[in-house]
Amino acid sequence: MNTGSDRGTHGSAADDAATEAAAGPTAEAATEAAEETPHVSKAPAFIKRNRSLHLSWQVGVFIVGLAVIGAGIAMLVLPGPGWVAIFAGLAIWATEFAWAHLVLRWTKRKVTEAAQKALDPKVRRRNIILTSAGLVIAGALIGFYLWKYGLVMPWSLKDQ
Repeated sequence: MNTGSDRGTHGSAADDAATEAAAGPTAEAATEAAEETPHVSKAPAFIKRNRSLHLSWQVGVFIVGLAVIGAGIAMLVLPGPGWVAIFAGLAIWATEFAWAHLVLRWTKRKVTEAAQKALDPKVRRRNIILTSAGLVIAGALIGFYLWKYGLVMPWSLKDQ
């Protein structure tokens, strides 16, 4: 089972970056080089030396990450920070698995893009207008209910 987490164990990512830096990259090329460095397992060295121990470590990390993600999914419908837990579980997986590292990096990029887009004045103005319209409609509905039934809870209504 090749999870991609054992790539780069013979040479460090810093050695690869130093070799590319010697070629004289620009700031953009250095960023691309940092993104393309192979994923290296975060397991301690004594665990990486023994293949069966490293596989056991990876299974443990997978189970812990799965439990955190499962709790996050449950918290989407229950009280709690569901999305935070899901991303935390993904970050746990990213310590060992290259695919999770790529998914986490993609997610971070998309969240950053969405945050930048939300700061756009046109989008902010539209969101403020839509929120205001929603509040006006909700206020009108609440006002109509209070005018029609008074301060009575819906489940306490008899024959009105």
